[in-house]
Amino acid sequence: MNYLAHLHLGGPAPAQLLGSLYGDFVKGPLDGRYPADVEAAILLHRRIDIFTDSHPVTARARARFPAERRRIAGILLDLFFDHRLALNWHDYASEPLERFTSRVYGVLQTEPALPERLGLIVPHMAAQDWLGGYRAFEALDRVIVGMRTRLSRPSLMDGAYEEVAERYDRLSEDFDAFYPELMAFAQRALEDALRTVRR
Repeated sequence: MNYLAHLHLGGPAPAQLLGSLYGDFVKGPLDGRYPADVEAAILLHRRIDIFTDSHPVTARARARFPAERRRIAGILLDLFFDHRLALNWHDYASEPLERFTSRVYGVLQTEPALPERLGLIVPHMAAQDWLGGYRAFEALDRVIVGMRTRLSRPSLMDGAYEEVAERYDRLSEDFDAFYPELMAFAQRALEDALRTVRR
């Protein structure tokens, strides 16, 4: 899953929001590098990724792409699922999306020790409202263009936006089938993580 989904699933407390994002920027063993509640959220992020990558619905969704696109199909699916979550936020959360994203940006902007790469993108994320911007499908085109600069083979992204657009309805059905299951899994995993932190 991408940024918005991890933030939605990882718990509402500031430490949980931080750890939900850190999961994309912190690799390897944690070994007490961060406070226990932040590390618990990083570990939850990793569990959510494993659940997502191994789920039959997401496997089916990745298989909707041509064989030559399969290497990045998971990335495209993460972006699309964040779009569907933002677009239908009211179905999955009681807090309005604008209030949620504002709260997330506030937590990030007041944290003095963000992982280096995250610290570099947070000002842009907040100023351009990356999280709320996912509501517009066209935002995925901008994100895909930006991702080209970080790939060793940028050509893998050629035509990717158009391929996602062609599969919009079927990928939407995949999201609708998968996300409630992911929410239930994440809630159970979050409860487990909280029990571990309290010990």
